[in-house]
Amino acid sequence: MTHDTSLGTTEQLKDPDYTPPLASAIPLGIQHVLAMFVSNVTPAIIIAGAAGFGFGSNSADFPNLIYMIQMSMLFAGVATLFQTIGFGPVGARLPIVQGTSFAFIPIMIPLVAGKGVDAMAVVMCGVIIGGIFHACLAPFVGRIRFALPPLVTGLVVTMIGLALVKVGIQYAAGGVPAIGKPEYGSLQNWSIAMVVIVTTLGFKFFTRGMLSVAAVLIGLIVGYIVALSMGMVNFGNVGKAAVFALPDPFHFGFEFSFAAVLGFCLMAFISAIETIGDVSGITKGGAGREATDQEIKGATFADGIGTAVSGLFGALPNTSFSQNVGLIAITGVMSRQVVTFGAIFLIIAGLIPKVGALISTIPIEVLGGGVIVMFGMVASAGISMLSDVNWSRRNMVIFAVALSIGLGLQLEPGALQHLPETAKVLMTSGLLPAAFIAIILNLVLPEELADD
Repeated sequence: MTHDTSLGTTEQLKDPDYTPPLASAIPLGIQHVLAMFVSNVTPAIIIAGAAGFGFGSNSADFPNLIYMIQMSMLFAGVATLFQTIGFGPVGARLPIVQGTSFAFIPIMIPLVAGKGVDAMAVVMCGVIIGGIFHACLAPFVGRIRFALPPLVTGLVVTMIGLALVKVGIQYAAGGVPAIGKPEYGSLQNWSIAMVVIVTTLGFKFFTRGMLSVAAVLIGLIVGYIVALSMGMVNFGNVGKAAVFALPDPFHFGFEFSFAAVLGFCLMAFISAIETIGDVSGITKGGAGREATDQEIKGATFADGIGTAVSGLFGALPNTSFSQNVGLIAITGVMSRQVVTFGAIFLIIAGLIPKVGALISTIPIEVLGGGVIVMFGMVASAGISMLSDVNWSRRNMVIFAVALSIGLGLQLEPGALQHLPETAKVLMTSGLLPAAFIAIILNLVLPEELADD
């Protein structure tokens, strides 16, 4: 695969410390932002929607969603700088793009479901303490890898995707506030979502380079234009939003909850393993080598500290973004400075509430089309991890039991009605029980005899 030589020699492009000419480096950095932009702000939209102050809720607390979108951008930028520039032991000093993690959404939804903006204090407690715990894993992260083989990580990522696909369909049909009303699932709503899906697939598979990489974003823009022409977009909030605003410490308060802390700390393990995968992916795809222990440790530190800092200001947990790992493999540019420019762009966008307000004008049906594709991709990434598993009878049984219980609890939360509240919150996501069962069975069950 030939790369653009005007950017530098092949050796330079493989070096994280090399900076391409600014005229190329800045657009390449913004390209990274475009590739992750939608995924980065989506978790805030989903959690606000689940709590009841999101899209279409007409809630007085709606400005809190705009604030969360803003913080998602600002702290993705800050956490990315932790990775690219680093300080002390923190940061891999590699072109790793950080963004808001999908992995925690299934844990957060039961914590906030229908409880309004007040429930966010409990979530922030989980984000901050979970982030600190995540950072504490850094020195040991190499040693816990044995307990999380592809059988476990693939299962968990698949479960995250399966837990989220329902959200995509709800959004495409008109969002939670429309459920039970005649417009829910109307032809108009579905056709808007389908425009996004078809456009995304068209750009993904029939174009090359940046157009292909930013396919979801282009799909959303086309869907947005169609919705605008149908009078489905309301710009009321953009006029009201400030031009510049600093983040607000403890914006949602802080309320200790054992369920939140436990849930976030357990998910931190999974998130840490995901980051190891991304760091290895970057060094393999961009430089053709394995990641060093130092890089993996630094990346885990940055992951945890980035998350804890986000929580202080009302943003959600951060993690390394896999779609950008793919982008580095495509462009062949391994420069961490390129990603630093992208991070600065994100930070600037995060300080301008008008940007968040503009994002909040996207009709939920448009977002639904994009989310259906994204969450399907999460599930398929999990299944792709599972392809590395040796499907012996032992592994099939482990997978079967973990998936049955995890997915079953997710589909039938009423089965847990007699459990105390904390246990109920942790179990209904289905994620933690599935991961826990898979890890324990994998450590306890004997390897099969070769000839049975």
